[in-house]
Amino acid sequence: MQVAVNKAAQLKAKPDEKKLGFGTLFTDHMFNMDYSVEKGWHNPRIEPYAPLVMEPSTMVLHYGQGVFEGLKAYRNKQGGVQLFRPRENFKRLNASNRKLCIPAIDEAFALDALKQLLRVEKEWVPSAPGTSLYIRPTIIATDPFLGVRASHTYRFFIILSPVGAYYAEGFNPVKIMVTREHVRAVRGGVGDTKTLGNYAASLLAGDKAHKAGYTQVLWLDGVEQKYVEEVGAMNIFFVVDDELITPMLSGSILPGITRDSVLALGKSWGMKVSERKISIDAVMAAHAAGHLKEIFGSGTAAVISPVGELKYEEKVITIGDGRVGPMAHKFFQAIQDIQYGTIEGPQGWIEAV
Repeated sequence: MQVAVNKAAQLKAKPDEKKLGFGTLFTDHMFNMDYSVEKGWHNPRIEPYAPLVMEPSTMVLHYGQGVFEGLKAYRNKQGGVQLFRPRENFKRLNASNRKLCIPAIDEAFALDALKQLLRVEKEWVPSAPGTSLYIRPTIIATDPFLGVRASHTYRFFIILSPVGAYYAEGFNPVKIMVTREHVRAVRGGVGDTKTLGNYAASLLAGDKAHKAGYTQVLWLDGVEQKYVEEVGAMNIFFVVDDELITPMLSGSILPGITRDSVLALGKSWGMKVSERKISIDAVMAAHAAGHLKEIFGSGTAAVISPVGELKYEEKVITIGDGRVGPMAHKFFQAIQDIQYGTIEGPQGWIEAV
């Protein structure tokens, strides 16, 4: 398939790169492609960013049959534009598609279409330190039908947003709160996919955490409410003595690409790296015994997010000295240096646009 290009007649003014927030500004163009049973995926096109027109009965609005991804484009030191492990994002998008009964996309074609869109919008990729162009591929069910079944038609679109730091406080420790009142996902469900309902399910607990002065919620498993799973917008890591620990993928934890990158780098540095169950009681006991050195999260938006304070039930603990730990800093610096082309990463991690 050839991607048709219809450029906007009038372009928006570019924002001040020093004042970029996260997810509030969008570029001039987007990518769209449609699916029907008769034609399969068809009509790929780059066209002006515009509202989607849909019936009030459109199935995604009623049954949540939709999936999405998140990745970024970076301006490297030579002035070019590059992507960080984008093939993994489209691979994961198809994994989400399978769980939601959405037809698979051609991953190589989707990546090529994204690169074409980025070439059209290359002036939107910011160059100020710490900035990037956030990329949101999304697929939604579009049948105008009320009834619980998989849709017969879909829209695949990609939108772009120039962004600064995910957290307004920058690369500083955040405060997280464990919840036992709410659960986000259970094994056998869709907790390991990037689908709409997962994020809706996190809102109430997140709102309660914010009102209590915490940045995000740390989720426990949905069955025993005993084992640590992930934070609202990121996977979680613990440094206990000389061991780097992250919860194993159990079917209810999102297989984060930054998570996988941390694990790969940690192993390449000769660290003791473990993917295993870890209970919240074990975390608290490790802290009490002086063995818990650091906690940090990983995700596309923030890259690495050090945790300075953890609240569990009525107990609040300070992690380390409450400042950014050496491991969090090392991973943050290494991954960012790879993303911006300052250093060379493992083979295949960087895709030139």
